[in-house]
Amino acid sequence: MTDAAKAAEKPRSQWADVWAQFRSHRGAMIGMGFFVFICLLVIFGPMLWDIAPNKIDIRAKNQGPSLAHPFGTDQLGRDTFAQVLAGGRVSLLVGVTAMAISLFLGTLVGVLAGYFKRLDSPLMRLTDLFLALPILPLLLVIIMLFRDPLRAAFGPEKGIFILVVFVIGITSWMHTARIVRGDVLSLKEQEFVLAARSIGTPPHRMILRHILPNVLSPIMVSATLGIATAIITESAISFLGLGFPSDFPTWGRLLSDSTNFMSLHPERVIWPGLAISLTVLAVNYIGDGLRDALDPRIRGR
Repeated sequence: MTDAAKAAEKPRSQWADVWAQFRSHRGAMIGMGFFVFICLLVIFGPMLWDIAPNKIDIRAKNQGPSLAHPFGTDQLGRDTFAQVLAGGRVSLLVGVTAMAISLFLGTLVGVLAGYFKRLDSPLMRLTDLFLALPILPLLLVIIMLFRDPLRAAFGPEKGIFILVVFVIGITSWMHTARIVRGDVLSLKEQEFVLAARSIGTPPHRMILRHILPNVLSPIMVSATLGIATAIITESAISFLGLGFPSDFPTWGRLLSDSTNFMSLHPERVIWPGLAISLTVLAVNYIGDGLRDALDPRIRGR
């Protein structure tokens, strides 16, 4: 048998099938490409763009787009393009960190509720309680209560970052917990789990080696959608003036500061709003592609 025939008969791995299905989703590929481009732009862009985002030049205030200032300038002469790049760093970092917190809490609650029957009812009632809370008013109340102590303890930027990330993380884990719990309830009745239990596998090893690897699909989809939700929530908080300081740009803060000049300079609202919208849209398309790629019923078509 030739090497080509052997290569043709070699079975493909599961992740190769997942990647092949993901590549067939045109929107997911476009979204991933744009999201990678945005990440590279906000990470390396400030290193290449020599204008600092907080540099004030009163003589150049309220200018339109030009070669020197591609996105124009604000009322203090600060370069809008540099601010969008710097604000993207903060917004994406908030989104990823808050998503990690919510994913950890949601996975922990979902696995414990699904695997241990005695914990199912209290943990699900706790989840229902969080789902019943009005999230945005709760966010505003928590920020108003803890903003000043954290600013005094960690500084104005770091304190607000810790507060915003923590608040978004602890108020967005509920849907992940419900999805993971449902999958764990189904998995723990499968033959391989019953076989592992019959030979005396302890619960912690059962969860880590048999349960968690099989619930990665909904966790990965929740992760992508969680980034989009966290970016939107941070933008809403900053837009209401309760987020980061005015001299610390984020996309939501830039959008809030630009509304006062919307009638005179509408482009100042367009740039941060477009950055938020396109980034969230790209992440949502990535989530749709992952959901289809990780579903064996669709992948087997």
